Amino acid sequence: MKIISGPASKPLAEAVSAQTGFPNVPVVSKVFPDGESYVRLDDDVKGEEVAIIQTTCPPMQDGRLFQLAFLADSAKRAGATKVTAVVPYLAYARQDKTFLAGEGISVETIARMLKAAGIDEFLTVNIHSEHSLAQFPFPAKTASAIPLIADYFVKKGYSGAYALSPDKGAMYIAQQAQKVLGGNAGHLNKTRDRYTGQTVQTAEGLNVKDQTVIILDDIISTGGTIVGAAKILRENGAKHVFCGCVHGLLIGDAEKRILDAGVEEIVGTDSVPGAVSKVSLAPLISQALKGAV
Repeated sequence: MKIISGPASKPLAEAVSAQTGFPNVPVVSKVFPDGESYVRLDDDVKGEEVAIIQTTCPPMQDGRLFQLAFLADSAKRAGATKVTAVVPYLAYARQDKTFLAGEGISVETIARMLKAAGIDEFLTVNIHSEHSLAQFPFPAKTASAIPLIADYFVKKGYSGAYALSPDKGAMYIAQQAQKVLGGNAGHLNKTRDRYTGQTVQTAEGLNVKDQTVIILDDIISTGGTIVGAAKILRENGAKHVFCGCVHGLLIGDAEKRILDAGVEEIVGTDSVPGAVSKVSLAPLISQALKGAV
């Protein structure tokens, strides 16, 4: 297998190449003055299985999706026998069903586009709804980075911390972290207005007084959910409050709002490169790819 370094995930792809021993295929890329993308494989892939590592996070999710598709097509045209797309953050994955009449299902549309581009298998990390992968037109799976995030906090001395999910539906995330942290786990109660997107949170039955609490979620976008959770935890006597997320989009002033709400540190992964990307997905992706060979 060879690793193709997508323009959006070059350092991550190089780290995976180093950890697996699979050769790294550099990519020449540029954006034309009119905004269109250009990519070219800078090594031979004829007769090889390849894995393209390319995240599709904001602010250029559309362009990054096209780069991924162009790389898959280029690899197939160059004679690659199998193309696996490794997409740490998959754009448009949150629309996995129709909520209102007249809507499409964006994640299924993206999957069909990638199939047409030449992708044979697919790996992502903490996709918003795992059941949506069953509708992909090729074998697709998701891996969880929550244990890696929990391990980050253990190494910082917070073994035994309380793992908290912002809502009951994501309790499995808190439970994954709990196995590493070794403390208790729980969740807030949350309801969301499907038209406005506004959420209401409560902490009925939650005992976090004098505890170190880590709020865990798959995605942080505007930060509203985390801000609300942090305020509730502080009101209920939590001693320390941290936040761990796989995909730290942190749109606008989200980071500042979260910190102002009493969160002491935000920890994300390099699925979304940025200031809070403190946990590398390279070990997780490397393990998955070595298991696939």
